Parts: sequence; C-alpha cells; structure tokens
Amino acid sequence: MERIIKFRLGVFLALVALLMGFYGFRAYTVQVVNATNTDGSISTYTYYTPVSAARGQILDRNGNILVSNRASYNLIINSYVLYNADNPNESLRQLTNLCMDRGLDYADHLPISLQKPYDYTLDSYSEAWQNYFRQYLSSRSWDPDISAQQIVKLMKKSYNIPNNWTEEECRRVIGLRYELELVYVANLPTYTLLADVDSDSLAKLMELNVPGMSVETTTVREYNTPYAAHILGRTGPIYAEEYEQYKEQGYSMNAQIGKDGLEAAFEPYLHGEDGVRVTTVASDGLVLEEYYSEEPKAGANVETTLDIGLQAVAEKSLADCIENLNENGVPGTGEGKDAKAGAAVVMEVKTGDVLASASYPTFNLETFSEDYQALMEDERSPMWNRALLATYPPGSVYKMITSIAAIDSETISPYYSIEDKGVYTYYDSYQPVCHIWTSSNGTMTHGIVDLAHAISVSCNYYFYEAGRLTGIDAIDEVAKAMGLGQPTGIELPEEIGYRANGETKKILYADQPDQSGWYSADTLAASIGQSENRITPLQLCVYASTLANQGTRYRATFLQKVISADYQELLEEVDPEVLSTYEISDTAYDAIVYGMRLAATEGSAKTHLENYPIDVCAKTGTAQHGSGGSDNASLVVFAPAEDPQIAIAVYVEKGAQGGNLGTIAADILDHYFSQETLYETYPTEGVAN
Repeated sequence: MERIIKFRLGVFLALVALLMGFYGFRAYTVQVVNATNTDGSISTYTYYTPVSAARGQILDRNGNILVSNRASYNLIINSYVLYNADNPNESLRQLTNLCMDRGLDYADHLPISLQKPYDYTLDSYSEAWQNYFRQYLSSRSWDPDISAQQIVKLMKKSYNIPNNWTEEECRRVIGLRYELELVYVANLPTYTLLADVDSDSLAKLMELNVPGMSVETTTVREYNTPYAAHILGRTGPIYAEEYEQYKEQGYSMNAQIGKDGLEAAFEPYLHGEDGVRVTTVASDGLVLEEYYSEEPKAGANVETTLDIGLQAVAEKSLADCIENLNENGVPGTGEGKDAKAGAAVVMEVKTGDVLASASYPTFNLETFSEDYQALMEDERSPMWNRALLATYPPGSVYKMITSIAAIDSETISPYYSIEDKGVYTYYDSYQPVCHIWTSSNGTMTHGIVDLAHAISVSCNYYFYEAGRLTGIDAIDEVAKAMGLGQPTGIELPEEIGYRANGETKKILYADQPDQSGWYSADTLAASIGQSENRITPLQLCVYASTLANQGTRYRATFLQKVISADYQELLEEVDPEVLSTYEISDTAYDAIVYGMRLAATEGSAKTHLENYPIDVCAKTGTAQHGSGGSDNASLVVFAPAEDPQIAIAVYVEKGAQGGNLGTIAADILDHYFSQETLYETYPTEGVAN
C-alpha cells in the first residue's frame, strides 16, 4: 500500500511540474522582450510605453473651468511589427510623403540637415539627444568624427534605401529608421511619429495601412476662455536646455510641461505622475497582452483667485479705452491719440487675491501657434505681460505717499495750506511748474489749497513744497512700505522696478559720476511720482490696497486652493500673508481718504466717478516718460471708502491724463458690486462648487 501511495504522489508531483513548466514557458514567450521560435524567427515583442498623466484643470475662484483637457490622438510606430512585414522602407516612404503633402511636422531627431549639402545640427538638440546620437554611432562602430554626408551614405546602405528615390525621400526615411533604431539602442519609448493629429489627417494616414502604426489616445490642453492669456500661460515640449532639470524630476523627454504663466508656476500641482503601459504583440501586430506596470495619476486641479467675469470686463474696458483714445484723443486737446498699450490690475484688499490682471494688447492662447509669427512682428509686443513686467513712472498717484510722510513726520498738518503760484521758485537753479500752469500757458493756478484739496486737483506746486520740507528719506520709507520697488510675492515672474532715492540714482548713473548725486531737484520730482521711480501696474495695485488697509501690505497671489483630480480632497489652501506693516496714523489716513474722495467727486477723477453710487477713493496721475508723444496716464482706486474691499490700478502708455481711465475703473466697480451677470460664462460641468 505504501508503495502505491508513493507512486501516486510521484505521478501527481510530475504532473504539477509539467504544468508549471508549461505555464512558465508560456509566460516567458509572452513577457520577454524578444521571444524566438525554433527556427530563429521572433514570435512576440514586449514594449514599455510612458503614459502621460492628464494635467490638472485650472479654474477661477467661482469654479469656472479656464483650462482643461481634450482627447488627442498620436500616431506611434512599432518597429517589430513594421520590420516583420514586407518592404518596410516603402511603407515609410509613402508615410513621410503624405506627411509632407499635408504639412504635418513629424518627429525627426536625426541631427543632420534635411537637405544637401548635409551638415550636423547637433546644437539644436539637448545633451540627451546628442548622447543618443553618439550611442547610435557607437552601436554601429562608426567613427564619431565622421562627416554628416558620409553618415547619410552609410545609413542609406545599411537600411537598403533604393537608388531611384529622390534625395529628400531618402533623408526622410533614414530619419525615421534612425528614430526606430534608437528605441533599442538607447532604450527609448515607442516612437511617436505625430502628436495631436487632426481627424482628417488621421484618417488619410491610417488608409496607408502601414504595418505597426497605431493610434494612441492621450490629452492636450484646451482653453475654455479667450481671456487671461498672459496669466494662464501655455504648455509645450521640454526644450533642450530644460531637459536635465526635468529629467531629475522623473519627466520623460517627450513630456509636456508648463512653459509660462500659471501653467509653469503651478507645474508641480498640475503635472501628475506619469505611468508605464506594458504591451506584448505578435509579429502581425496582434496585441497579446496589455496592462499598466505603473498607473498614471492625474494632476491636481488648481483653483485660482481670478474672477473670469471681472477679467473679461477689465480686458474689454481697457481695450475700449485705448482704442477710443487712438481714434478720438482727449476731448478738447486731442492728446492721447498715440496711446498704444496698458494694463489694469484688480485685487481684494483684505487678502491680496488678484481678481483680474489685464494687459493690452493681448493674444489668443487657442490660436497661439498659428498667430506666433504675427505676434512676434507686432511692434506693440502683445505677448508682453505689462501688468507684471512693465515698469513706469507712477506720476501723481504717488502723492499720497508724500502726504503720509509729511504728516506722520510732523512736517505739516492736514490743514497746512499754501498758495499755488504756478512756478515753484524756492530754488534759483530749478523752478518746476504746476501742471495747470503749463496746460493754461502760464495763466492759471489752484490758488490756496490744503492737503486734501491738493490731492483732489493734483496740485504739483503743493507737493513740491511738502516734499522739500519732508525730505526724500522719509518719503522713500513710506514708498517702500507701500510696496513700490518691492517684490509683491506673486507666483509669476515680475519686474521689481525701483524707487527714487540716492541709492537708486548712484546705481543708475554709475558710469556718469557727475550726475549720480542726489539733488534738491530730485526730491521735488520724486515727490510727484517722477524722478527715478519705476513701478509695475501690479505694484500700483498693491500700493492702493495697502493704502486702503491703512498700511498693511498683503502678498499678492493667484492661488486660492489645490484640489485632488477627482475633486474629493482639498490638498492645499492659501491663507492671506502679510508682507509688511506700516502704521499710517489716523490723521494721515483720514486726510488722504478725504482727498481721494474729493478727487472722485469733484477733482481730477470726477468725469466717470462723481456720481458713482458707492463711495470711491481715487487718484489720477499724468507721468512724463521722455520718449515723446503724449504723457502716460495712471489711476488708483479703492472702494467702498468706509470699508475698502477692492483695489484697482490702471496704467496706459501715452494715455495723456489719468482721468481718462476712470471709465475702466467704473466698469470694474460695476461688475464687482453688481449681483447681475454682466459677462459671458463658460460651462462648469463636473466642477465641485
């Protein structure tokens, strides 16, 4: 009996071993990269494809989707299937010819020019692609110093390229053969011939029935708003000089990354984690097995501080104002017909949230590639984000700084009055004039004015005197505390600019020592926002907001929160951050608020704001710039006066007068304080509110 039991157990174990051997062999033939039949032919091929994770969406503060993803189709080529079919070179020739006929720019990284006489183009590729080329030469034992023309001859021979083809056809096909060989030589992913192919071209290309060519579904960015182009930014392939940086972060070299704007600033949130797909195919292209060895994880969604409705209003109103000035100029003077560009920024006073940031002229992100050449040739530089990158003399909007410094240093009181005599004659060598004196050909003055009324009518004469008495050090201390010439903390690249003071002048005139000193004339000019003051529109808005907060300056931000890809988890939420505080006395604060209220109701800003139903504080500016033509125009606003919620800064190059910009501020205030929807909205499907 014991012998029978041992026999049966032995048979059972033998069967188990046979079964395990069978399945092990089967798994081996399916999973190894190159399994072979007994006759030496390849039976299956397994390859690994990086799968880009869907980028997170960008939303405004109300849940409107600003940037999302749409389905896209890439064409990939599996060399294993291609080379197991008849005449692969002819298939590639037909494929590249059709691409050329349809103007399709397919991927070709062979670092040799496309036409004779052949030259190397290595400098146009990243260090990684240059290394791949060197690996290719090494794998074939070709001299690394060989000429480009000789390389082409060797490749034609190696790839059996027919002699009756045109030179252009030969070069195109060897370029594809090179790409396909790099998959093995450099262990690269499956070759992607074309990305984001349009449906018509896709149909035509697939009609060729090129062996091994298949369609891969992925996603590309889709813009759901025509606004905020300078802020939202674009995505694109990793550039040569960027690859090493992103390689260290685990990016594949064909990954799409944020190139500028919020797409770049919030790249770590939006990018997600790429996956890897494992595919096993037979020689005829039949897919035997496919699975993810690493699942792709979609990027997080970013909710910004922007209100896209307010952004739309700001962009439209800014454009309308500038175009109206171009056509009609300022009534009565005709100035401003040379106005060409500008910016408007809107902030939430108590948080630093940027609600809108408009730059004119602008562009369309959806058609950026098609419009690129025209945009580059446009002398107005529409791709330049003036709101954050342009620095300008602020002009008379600066005068509240001089006021605060004068009062809080106890140099003057709010009731200090002087008589505007038109020409300020305190110094023999420098005698500036009040703007009303200039505009009236030397016949008018503001008469006797105190501080509030000097703000209201923007009396230069008054502030020459206040600035002289106060001195530049006290004035500059306040300017710095208000955020001028200081980083705002915004997530996008910004210019810092500079403030008018002795240190700045030494730096600017370092190569002109005889002009690098600080003189009394400089203090007079600085007191009205001229001299060496250069400030961005964003900084002007931070300044207006800080005034409204009685000296508390918040970090400017575009980020409100970060939410998981499925909208189920709050990953990060931004709290308001105080960058600095300056204690503006109640006496100074009340004086400037009163002056700015007068400016809106009966002074330089009254044209568009005097009858506004909410109490508005405003200050206009006219800034000389030294480049000819009309003066620049500036305007700062905050409202309501008694409990400020919103701050606005508008700047127009050659806009002539700050009062002209009141229409922009009024449009923005209308939208902000209205319960009605005054702008086009976009679908918010799938968005958690």
